[in-house]
Amino acid sequence: MRMNVSAEPGEAGLRPLSARSVVLSLLLGAHPPELPVKDLVRLVEPFGVGGSTLRAALSRMVAAGDLRRTDAVYGLSDRLLARQNRQDEALHPITRAWDGAWEMVVITATGRGPAERADLRTRLAALRLAELREGVWLRPANLDRALPAELARVAQSYTARPDGSPHDLVARLWPLDAWAATARTLLAHATDARLPADRLTAFAAAVRHLLADPVLPSGLLPADWPGDLLRTAYADYQAQFTGEPGPAG
Repeated sequence: MRMNVSAEPGEAGLRPLSARSVVLSLLLGAHPPELPVKDLVRLVEPFGVGGSTLRAALSRMVAAGDLRRTDAVYGLSDRLLARQNRQDEALHPITRAWDGAWEMVVITATGRGPAERADLRTRLAALRLAELREGVWLRPANLDRALPAELARVAQSYTARPDGSPHDLVARLWPLDAWAATARTLLAHATDARLPADRLTAFAAAVRHLLADPVLPSGLLPADWPGDLLRTAYADYQAQFTGEPGPAG
């Protein structure tokens, strides 16, 4: 059984910074997601990215389809706008009161190749569903969102009320202790970081980790669940980093 899990606690999803990652962090956190090059030059300087390095990175990112350029303003491409939407949703998920019901998605399509199956798994995980067994995905029905209409071509969706303890089912689907340990590690990295590049590295990993937060009803979470704490810490950082309130704030 596959579990909805991000990085291991010891690794915490930390990745070395590049000029590209600094630019993307800036634009993914900006609303609207575009900045004049003069502002980018100023904002990337504390992270050790010089003007010539920045301009070379911007040219490569435009050529790769990461960015679009209008005059001297750079903005996210449509593909990365979708990523920003997922990131924003991860930082301020919209929930509703949980009445004990679960969303269940059962894959009905056959004859799909490995790439298509992997893409479908990724899309279902992005919807914060978890796989109980091959082709059966579910989660508590506490998210205030509809499933994408295109899922109907490959799956059937249901509302279910499983027998047994919902806590036991959650434990089968999500490794909550591992997720929480990684979140606390990231918070510690962010708190202890003294250099701007180290803080950005920690918070970039925090955003990726929040994409794997199952956003469960509070009654199914451990008492010391650090999800909201991680969101608040990132929102405070984003307000300092981009000069605008973070989505979670």
